[in-house]
Amino acid sequence: MTTIVVGYVPKAEGRAALRRAAEEATLRDAKLVVVNSHRGGRSFDTDEAAASDAALTEVREQLDSTGVPYEVRQLVRGLDPAEDLVAVAEQVHAEFIVIGLRRRSPVGKLILGSNAQRVLLDAPCPVLAVKAEEGED
Repeated sequence: MTTIVVGYVPKAEGRAALRRAAEEATLRDAKLVVVNSHRGGRSFDTDEAAASDAALTEVREQLDSTGVPYEVRQLVRGLDPAEDLVAVAEQVHAEFIVIGLRRRSPVGKLILGSNAQRVLLDAPCPVLAVKAEEGED
């Protein structure tokens, strides 16, 4: 069975990436590995951990309804999200990675976010970048 890795954050771009990754997993009869990455340390306190757990519970409920086989990995180990995504993709021999992009201004379109750019440049496999839909929060 092939594996698709998706980077998830509880924002519009993360939800868009998760939806598309689930669609691709269904089409390809693949397993989905959802990666939620935090740097940790002082900036990741108890309240943030509880909010993250709640968001990942919603992810599990959404994926349970699709019938797609999946696993959710919440990583708090001091790495950038891009490093975590690339490492997981290498570990599971992913067919590809799905990431979400937020909408940007015309000037902002000249540059991708640093995590998106690092995933695109460092990934051991193809990367599918998905934009959040207009008006989605």
